[in-house]
Amino acid sequence: MVWLGVDLGDARVGLALSDPELTLAHPAGNIRVYGDSFQALDDVIGVIEDESVERVVVGLPLQLDGTEGKSAKKARRWAANLARRMQDYIDAGECAVAQVPDIVLLDERLTTVSAHRQLHEAQVSGRRHRPVVDQQSAVVILQSALDGNEWTEDGERTIG
Repeated sequence: MVWLGVDLGDARVGLALSDPELTLAHPAGNIRVYGDSFQALDDVIGVIEDESVERVVVGLPLQLDGTEGKSAKKARRWAANLARRMQDYIDAGECAVAQVPDIVLLDERLTTVSAHRQLHEAQVSGRRHRPVVDQQSAVVILQSALDGNEWTEDGERTIG
């Protein structure tokens, strides 16, 4: 089982993948979108197919007071479009997966701040942050989702 983390941005969409045990998230690259994150949908579907992704965790950029602004509404539309486009491909027999993975939205407030801090701690110079901060933000989003799961007494992971 693999999960995919997605950080939507205006210039790039950052991606992260989990390990099969759902314990660690790692960077999986950026998709250049030139101001329109919806351009990344087909590339993300390709990653879902290639990696057999069972859950997609999309960052939901809530405002600091917890309300939804324009960016959060855009993230909701993006996630709905991802599900719809995948279902269309599946129905047309053009998709390597049998069903649309679970697509969840996760509060991503301050993930970019956390990503910059992690890059700084990893001694990545400030000017090198911009090309990798989106995928590092996706790592933070995905790791938050992975850490939010619970283990049963039998050692099985409960996917919540």
